[in-house]
Amino acid sequence: MFTAYLIVTIVTIAINAGIAAADFARIPFVLKNSAEVDVPPSWIPPLASLKAAGAAGLLLGLFGVPYLGTAAAAGLVLFYLGAVITHLRARVLYNIAFPGGFLALAVAAFVLDLAQTR
Repeated sequence: MFTAYLIVTIVTIAINAGIAAADFARIPFVLKNSAEVDVPPSWIPPLASLKAAGAAGLLLGLFGVPYLGTAAAAGLVLFYLGAVITHLRARVLYNIAFPGGFLALAVAAFVLDLAQTR
């Protein structure tokens, strides 16, 4: 069980750190996607900060701050649930697999984290 927790959490950290970096760099696909789902450009840095904070919290959870890791995983679940809802409301479904996949990773990290902290 610990191996699954470790792998899923590391992948979730890498994905969130990577997409946060893309957001901070304002890579064109980020701007295009946010415009399609009616997210103003001014929201991109704060949203990127939330992703980066989630990745950092998960990393700290791996290094001995278990409740912070659990809180970070829960925060990412809520964040990506909001992203999926935003895509659905805007009827932008052709790329919903990305926030849906990130949501699935966050849920898996959260559930595995809860199993580890028992």
